[in-house]
Formats: sequence, C-alpha cells, structure tokens
Amino acid sequence: MLSSGVCTSTAQLPGKVAVVTGANTGIGKETAKELAQRGARVYIACRDVQKGELVAKEIQTMTGNQEVLVRKLDLADTKSIRAFAKGFLAEEKQLHILINNAGVMMCPYSKTADGFEMHIGVNHLGHFLLTHLLLEKLKESAPSRIVNVSSLAHYLGRIHFHNLQGQKSYSAGLAYCHSKLANILFTRELARRLKGSGVTAYSVHPGTVNSELVRHSSFLQCIWRLFSFIIKTPQQGAQTSLYCALTEGLENLSGNHFSDCHVTWVSAQASNETIARRLWDVSCDLLGIPMD
Repeated sequence: MLSSGVCTSTAQLPGKVAVVTGANTGIGKETAKELAQRGARVYIACRDVQKGELVAKEIQTMTGNQEVLVRKLDLADTKSIRAFAKGFLAEEKQLHILINNAGVMMCPYSKTADGFEMHIGVNHLGHFLLTHLLLEKLKESAPSRIVNVSSLAHYLGRIHFHNLQGQKSYSAGLAYCHSKLANILFTRELARRLKGSGVTAYSVHPGTVNSELVRHSSFLQCIWRLFSFIIKTPQQGAQTSLYCALTEGLENLSGNHFSDCHVTWVSAQASNETIARRLWDVSCDLLGIPMD
C-alpha cells in the first residue's frame, strides 16, 4: 500500500491508437488522460457513455488533444462487446495499446446478460472476448501491447472449474479474487501464444487505490476513508499500467506481473501453466470461440 512506483518513460504517442476500458473513472481515466497527453488517439470504452463524454471533454481541455473518443462497451454483455469491436475495427486501421482496466468488485451474486457470474464474466471473460476480437488488429499494428489490470487479491483466488460461475458456493470477496487470478493466468497464456507476433502482454497490480471499485462494499468504503492517507490516488494507481504500456525494452518480460513499475511475484496457482491453458480452453468454450 505504501509503495508507489512512477512511470518515468518519456515516450510520445503521435499516430498511436489506444483503447482503455472503464476509462470514465478512476485508474482508467488517469491512464487515458496520460496517453492523450502524449499524443495518442484514445478510445474511452465504457458502459456509461454520458459520463464518458464528460471525461473526454475534460481530458481534451486539459491536454489539448481532441482525439479522445467515447464508445459504448458493456463488459457484462457479449453483444455489446462484439458491437464495440465491430465499430472500432470499421473505424480504425490500427491499435497499438489495449488496456483492459474495467472491473467490478464484491458484487452481490448476479449474472451477466449471458448468464456468467458477474466477477468472472466482466473481469475475465469480457476482456478475454474483447482481446480476442481486437487481436488481429493488434498484430497488424505491431509492436503493440496489452495490459490487464489484476490485483494482489489474486493470492486468495482459486480457479475451481467445477464452480467457475459460483453456482455451488459464492462469496463476493472471493469471487473478485478468483477473477483477478484469472486475469494473470490469461495474461501468461496470451503472452505464450503471442511469442514472435510483436504483441506483448502484461498484468499489473495497481495498488490499493481510492476509486469507485469498492462501491458495493460499505465496509471497504469505511476502511478506505479511515486509511485515506496511505491509499493511492487514481493517478498513482495508473502508473504501473502506463509503465507496461509505454516503457521501452519490456518485450522480453511479456507475460509477467508488475507492481509499482517492477516485475513482482505471483501465487503458485497464478504461475501454473496447466491451469492457464485449461482456463483458456474453458473460456473459449463459454464464449463460443474456436479453440486452436
């Protein structure tokens, strides 16, 4: 919590295109702002378009970059994800940076439009599908990068394939942890599959950040307020995502997990290649993606 790495990259991004999910608030907003400041054409992909438009105008005013666009993306609905990808691919010829930042935390048991448990559905499966749909564009635009926002909470996570949707037992806190573990496993397997393509992938722990992510937990909201003096701001929380998206020379570290702008350890299950490959196959099956 007390540590706070800073992205010191001086990379400029004129002519580059970036997509940041959940960029209408918190870490995503700060990430989008910094990418826009460096000259990128930035897509704010979010569920609340009205709020996204307000953020886009704010970023345009602050950075002077008018190439900040808002597009509807509801990660709890695969139809919305496919519609976003279809629109983006028709609109853009390139994609250099994809930051899978959006997420939900400690939701009461609920399901996505497709019947997936909300945490695994939004935090993992939604971004898995989005990445799949944009992957060819990322390859065509190489060198390009994918950043998946995970959490230290993955240490408490387990991938129970017999209870992936929480249908047998459910804990809102653990469901979040499981989904964050899935983010890291997805990143590792994605990086393995992308070797030699010019596309690299990284997972990050942003730190304990004061954001809207804890809106479903009154307990965590109280803790956040009580310890606000040591909890990161969204700008501080965005630093590791920016580091992985911008820093030169990280290609050989594709698939690794980062915290405070450094490679960091992951749990034993998060480094299990067998589980990573099985989760990939199960995810493809759930989403109707052909397995290769």
